[in-house]
Amino acid sequence: MADSINPVHWFEISVNDMDRAKKFYESVLGLQLDLNRVESTLMAWFPTTEGGAGCSGALLKSEGRTPSHHGTMIYFSVSDIEAVLARVEAAGGRTLTPRTDIGEYGFYAYFEDSEGNRVGLHSSG
Repeated sequence: MADSINPVHWFEISVNDMDRAKKFYESVLGLQLDLNRVESTLMAWFPTTEGGAGCSGALLKSEGRTPSHHGTMIYFSVSDIEAVLARVEAAGGRTLTPRTDIGEYGFYAYFEDSEGNRVGLHSSG
């Protein structure tokens, strides 16, 4: 059993071109990623706040890591899915599933990022 309410601690999104991916996510999500190198791995860290809800993670360029539509899905929590999807398209990504109503749980959508990853969006309204 997890020690906290949110058991997710960290996520990594594989990329082929770090500069392109960093620019894509900064444009789409309206935030600044911090570029770092950990040994032979290039990472762009998403911002986090101490004690805040949720988790943080990074874009990751590393040998043996390949962007994909398959496998684990990450969802970014956003206030306006339609606005984010418009920025996805403008930044070179594409909408895979438009804003979809899931009743009392809010809305979701899927997009493909600049690297070929399938990523989800969620909003409560």
